[in-house]
Parts: sequence; C-alpha cells; structure tokens
Amino acid sequence: MSALAPTRPNIATLRTGIGGSSTAQIYMILILVLVVTWGLILATGGNLNITNTLVRSVALGIVAVGQTFVILGGSLDLSVAYQVSVTAVVASVLMDGNPNNIWFAVPAVLVIGAAIGAINGLVITAFHINAFIATLGTSLILRGALNATFDNYAGEVPDEFRALGYDGLLGIPYSVILLLAIVALGWFILRYTRFGHHLYAVGESDETARLSGVRSGRVLIVAHVLCSLTATLTGLFIISRLSAGAPWVGPDGDYDLESIAAVVLGGAALAGGRGGVLGTFAGVLILALLDNAFNQLQINTFLKDVVRGAIIIAAVAAYALRQRQDVR
Repeated sequence: MSALAPTRPNIATLRTGIGGSSTAQIYMILILVLVVTWGLILATGGNLNITNTLVRSVALGIVAVGQTFVILGGSLDLSVAYQVSVTAVVASVLMDGNPNNIWFAVPAVLVIGAAIGAINGLVITAFHINAFIATLGTSLILRGALNATFDNYAGEVPDEFRALGYDGLLGIPYSVILLLAIVALGWFILRYTRFGHHLYAVGESDETARLSGVRSGRVLIVAHVLCSLTATLTGLFIISRLSAGAPWVGPDGDYDLESIAAVVLGGAALAGGRGGVLGTFAGVLILALLDNAFNQLQINTFLKDVVRGAIIIAAVAAYALRQRQDVR
C-alpha cells in the first residue's frame, strides 16, 4: 500500500479511551458509582428515581457528544455554554408562544449553531489559533451580545414544543429518547464512517493524517459544526423545560467545562485520537448519579465540587496507569 494512501485507525482505538481503558472498564466504574450512590441514598431514607436521573442527563449528555467529536480531533469548544444560551433566547423569541412558528424557529437556530461551529473551525484551522483561545473568544463575543440585548427571560415557548421536555412514549421521556438517538448516531459516525476514521487519525497525529491524504482542516471544521449543533439541541431541550430562554441558561449549567469533564471521565484523551461516545455517555451518567446523590444527601455545594473533581482526577490517573502497564 502506498505511504500516501489514506489511513484507517486500528479498530481497537475506537473502543478504547485514554490509556487503553476499554469501554467495558469505564462502565464498570459507572456500575460502582451506581451501587455506592444508590446504597447511600437508600441508607438515608431517600428515593431512587431512574427516570429523573436520565432526564437530568439529557442537556449535558447531548452537548457532551458534540464535545467528544472536537476532543477526538485534538480540539475543544469552550463556547458551547453560550451557544446553548443563544439557541434558547433566539428560539424563544422566534416562537413567541405561537406553535405555527416552531417550523421555522428550530431550523433557524440550527443554521445559527452550524454557522458558529463553522466559524470556530475556520478560525482554528485557517489561522492556526489554539482551540482554547479561539473558542474562548467566541464565548466572550456571544456573552457580550446576549447580555447587551437581553436582561432575563425572553420570548415564550408554545405548549406544543414543551412536549419535548415533559411528555414521552411508552413511559420513556421524549428527551431521553432524543439523547439515546444522538449517542447512537454519534457512535455510528465514529465507528462506521470515513469522517469518523479520519477524525481519529487527525487526533492521533495531524501531520501524519495530512501526509496520508486526510484533509485535516475540513475534518476539524465538520467536528466543530457537529459540536455546535449538539449545543443547539441542548438549548432547544432546555427551553422546552423552562418555557422561555435567558442569557444565563448555558453558563449556569456549566456546559463548557462539564462537557469536557464528562468526555475525559469517559476515557477520552484531551490530546485527541482516543475515546468515544459510549465512554462519554458513561461519564455523563456518572456525573448525573453523583449530582442526584449529593442533592438527596444535602451535601454542601462546595464539597460537592471537591468530590467530583477528585473522582475525575482519580479516573484519569487510573487510565494513565493502565496505559503505562500496557506499554510495558
């Protein structure tokens, strides 16, 4: 085979996270957290609500899938929180409480989201600006525009659209179905499409990928567009729950840092090239279980952050240790 032929990453890479930690091992951590948190809740007289825990995972879960794409390519997106806010405000204003406006409000915010993602990708690839700085700049621009235009809640979401946040099918909330569908689609894209294989290749080595015929710039732009689209979907889900949008809904959810934490907790390498959507989904569930336990046990908010941070560090340390053992 010619050295210039496009390369396809080893299929094992698609199933592993940082340090060669398999998806199965990540889910073992999830099961451990599940047993411990539920045991503590039951021991203190609390109640288990699986459906509520899953619904609480939807907003972060959707945007974390998009964050997985950019991190796999060796990039990241710190603007997703304010992209969520932009979607929430613009969609609410366009809908204006009228169900007949849904048909153009949703496509409009999807186009806006895709445009923001494309701009992020172009700035990073064309001008060779670090993704952290580029997306932080985008975040500041969006924050300034939102705060200069809106003070608080804006617009109104019609009851028909609120079905996404509160109704379901056969006892399963529509929002949970949406999350599972996005996770499945993300897994399929990474596992079975040329774009997915090229994204892993770019994350492993941008230079090698280019020499192998992969258009790394185009791959990263598409990854950022996908990330922005997931932030847009998260914004739509949030307004279906709140009935209106506000500039603070994105940053209040910490979707920028929380999504990165979920991806890393799920076994992805921040340097790119290793990880996957299934691992990210496990990371999101772990964070949701911890939040549910902390809330029911009425643990201090600051202590909550300490415990979550310690768990993330411990998980990444375990992945790194496994990597060193595999090398040996």
